[in-house]
Amino acid sequence: MISEKMERCPLIFGEVLFDHFPDGSAVLGGAPFNVAWHLHAFGLNPLMISRIGNDALGSKVERAMREWGMDCRGLQHDDVYPTGTVQVSFEGGEPAYEIVDQVAYDFIDDSLLPQLSGDWLLYHGSLALRHEASETALLKLKQIASSLFVDINLRTPWWQRHSILSMIKGADRIKLNEAELAEIFPNADTDNERIALLASSVSEQVILTGGEKGATAFPMQQGHPISIVPEKLSAITDTVGAGDAFCSVLVAGQLLNWPLEITMQRAQSFASAVVGIRGAASQDRSFYHQFTRDWGIKDSEHV
Repeated sequence: MISEKMERCPLIFGEVLFDHFPDGSAVLGGAPFNVAWHLHAFGLNPLMISRIGNDALGSKVERAMREWGMDCRGLQHDDVYPTGTVQVSFEGGEPAYEIVDQVAYDFIDDSLLPQLSGDWLLYHGSLALRHEASETALLKLKQIASSLFVDINLRTPWWQRHSILSMIKGADRIKLNEAELAEIFPNADTDNERIALLASSVSEQVILTGGEKGATAFPMQQGHPISIVPEKLSAITDTVGAGDAFCSVLVAGQLLNWPLEITMQRAQSFASAVVGIRGAASQDRSFYHQFTRDWGIKDSEHV
C-alpha cells in the first residue's frame, strides 16, 4: 500500500462558477474548484481560495462546499460582482466556452486571504488571473507556498502569451494540452522543441495531455518521458472537466509521493471515469470510493 503520509497541504486558487449547458442545466465547476472538489473526496483536505457573489448562485456554491465538507475559510463574498458563469456548447463533440467577464472570482482580495502557516502546495490555473486584483492575491500566496503546480487553461480572449510565460516561471510542475503548447510556442516545429523551451521555467515536470492519445510526463532534469494511453471507452457523457480530473490526481500523487508512472496511470483512469458522468465532478461519494480504495488512501468520508 502506498504511504498516506502527506507533508504538504493543497492550496487551490482560482475560479468557481456554474457551467450552463444547452439543455438548460447548470453544473457547478471551474477548473480549480473541480480539482479542490476531487481532492477533498480523496481525503486530502484542500483549502480553496476564490470569490463568489452575494447572490443565489453564490449561496449554492457555499452550500455545496459545506455539504461536501470542504474548508470555506478561503471563500470570499462580493457585493458588487456576481458569481461566475459560463455558457457551454459543443462543436464536434468538444466543449466550447463563453466565459462571462467581470465576475466575483476576478476580484479575489489579497487583504481577505486567510492567515496560513505550514507547508503548502499551491495549485492554480490561468483564467482567474485575467484581472489585476486576483493576480495580486495569487502573488501573495506564492510567497508562502513551497511548491507550485500550474494548470494552463487557455480560453480566448482571456490570455496573453507574455502573461502565460511569466505565470509558469518558477513552477515545479505544469499541465497543458498539445493545442495550448502550440499556441504558447507557435514558432517551434515539434512538441519536443516546445517542451525544451519550458526547461528554463519549470523545475520538475511538464505534463502534456492529448485527449484520446493519452498523456506524457516530461521530466525537466533527468529521466525518460512517461506516456499513458487511455482504454477505449464505450460511453462518453461529456468531456467537460476531464483535464481537471486528470490534474487532481497529479496533485494527489505529488502530495502522497506516488511514483510518477503510477500517478499518471491513476490520473488517466480517473479522468476516463469522469467523462462518463454529466459535468466535471460527482456528488456521489461512492464514485470516489472505488478509486480511493484501490489507491490505498482514506477518502473524505472517513477523515
